[in-house]
Amino acid sequence: MEQAEGKKVIYSAIQPSGNLTIGNYVGAVRNWLTLQREYECYFAIADMHAITVKLVPAELRRHTLELAALYLACGIDPAQCALYVQSHVPAHAELCWVLNTVTYVGEASRMTQFKDKSRRHSDNVNMGLMDYPVLMAADILLYGANYVPVGADQKQHVELARDLAERFNSRYGETFTVPEPLIPKGGARIASLQDPERKMSKSDTNPGASVFLSDDRDTILRKFRRAVTDSDNRIVFSEDKPGISNLLSIYCAFKGCTMSEAEASFAGMGYGEFKLAVGETVADVLAPVQARQRELLAEKKELAALLEAGRERAFYTSRKTLSKVYRKVGFYQG
Repeated sequence: MEQAEGKKVIYSAIQPSGNLTIGNYVGAVRNWLTLQREYECYFAIADMHAITVKLVPAELRRHTLELAALYLACGIDPAQCALYVQSHVPAHAELCWVLNTVTYVGEASRMTQFKDKSRRHSDNVNMGLMDYPVLMAADILLYGANYVPVGADQKQHVELARDLAERFNSRYGETFTVPEPLIPKGGARIASLQDPERKMSKSDTNPGASVFLSDDRDTILRKFRRAVTDSDNRIVFSEDKPGISNLLSIYCAFKGCTMSEAEASFAGMGYGEFKLAVGETVADVLAPVQARQRELLAEKKELAALLEAGRERAFYTSRKTLSKVYRKVGFYQG
């Protein structure tokens, strides 16, 4: 793929640490389909971030390929963007080390994710957990990203990347583009099916709380049939009806309709029939994605070739940035 001329740059990544939920699909992956046409995009499978918690190595390798196949099955086009595996581009780790020298211990230890993961993985509070946001800053700054698509709850990581870019530029001269968060406006917030006050999460311990992109049709329908609603019988979007509102949001996101259209469709319908309709809508959209993912995973050589093409482009851009950084800090390069 030729380097895009005059386009703003976007960087985004997702960890291959298990199945993605329909919340990840609606909030991240599906948005990438539009972004890849409008921006110069680098989409990474963040396997280096994934090992900050204990994982089974064989599962990490399998999840990495599954996520790559899923990206492609959802419509990510390697002719329009760079899709690659983070660990295949050494400059991520190399720039992280340099950025560590302009990162203060206090600001790293205050990061919300470090505190949260330290509590959840108290038997494995490693330096990688603390350094995670610095590696993320390196990910972003390597490609001169103008924008980083994030949820409102992830702005803190982009803010650190901005701080480090500005601090490095101030100390060594203009080097990095200062990135900005790109927060989707008006997008659906997909909540847990069992606790609609909380965001749907792939790490939720309740097996019925999250719908995964790998769930078969029967599993999807079963999870929606058991979704939390309320004692009222009205199907309307309202703050005092979080369960019903969440299901309506999911329906709109997968049906491509407005909230008023969805409410009109379900007027007078019982909760059981409503929940089944939402589940069927989700299952219908995911079926061709799952089929295409299986096809791609059956052709591992083709999949590896696509990832290699993305790696080459990411490698080229990242080395240019890293070479500039090394000159600025005074490393002898011959």
